[in-house]
Amino acid sequence: MTRTWYRIALGHTGGGPPTVVAAAGEHMGAAIAIAERRVPGSFAIAVELAPDSDIPLGESLGKSSIVEVGAASEVPVYHWPAGVLPQLSRAAAAGGVRRGWTVRPHESLLVIEAQTDAGHLTDLFMGIIERLPSADNLEVRMQEHFEDAGRAEVWLTSRVDARWILRFLDDHDVELFGNGHLELSIYVRAHRATLRLTEHKTVVWLADARALEADVKRWLGELAVPPVEALVTVKDVPHFHYRGAHSRDRKKLGEELYRQRLRRVDTRKVGTANG
Repeated sequence: MTRTWYRIALGHTGGGPPTVVAAAGEHMGAAIAIAERRVPGSFAIAVELAPDSDIPLGESLGKSSIVEVGAASEVPVYHWPAGVLPQLSRAAAAGGVRRGWTVRPHESLLVIEAQTDAGHLTDLFMGIIERLPSADNLEVRMQEHFEDAGRAEVWLTSRVDARWILRFLDDHDVELFGNGHLELSIYVRAHRATLRLTEHKTVVWLADARALEADVKRWLGELAVPPVEALVTVKDVPHFHYRGAHSRDRKKLGEELYRQRLRRVDTRKVGTANG
């Protein structure tokens, strides 16, 4: 099976400067998992395709899967949620990244966007769902850059409730939360609002009305996400999307969503995206 080599910057839980390795995998997520596994206490902070000079001799025989490259002193050390990473050679532009939430300007909607790190994303998204007064549908959107398909697919549940959604997400959290090619949306029809986990792994509240504005801000505080004036996210810099090492590919994920009684309600062809 074809493997691709990636240059991966790693932060370290014990501190110290980040380092760079080159690792090979069947897809980007697989290579990242190999790098993190081979360097105990590490986590990926940036990635890009490896140049030919990083690929070791003997690769054609499958004799190598990871090599040390050097230091990465210019890369901000932030534990991005699984599924997205800045481009290594441009990652310095993500300086100032941190946990927090802010109100995004919009002509007609209330838009509150929150960001947290890898260790708290599940608690943040699930914690807000648990606090919602109601929830009616779950939407899973496969973006066009998922395997460079060039089309987006929208999968939707029938009318359900928050308990069903929480149970479904709990059963599929690694698969869905760790895939940067997906966007998850929870519809709260009584308040004309949507809670969204974006493809960039931020949590966004969009609402026509402002009835729950104070509640959402309070919930974010309860979930240890502070208000900030400016929010730097991965979408503000050149970046890559990837899926987890052992996650389903696009076809198999669609089959799993169908088994779970979601239905594909829309398919839209768009220009193929990079990343």
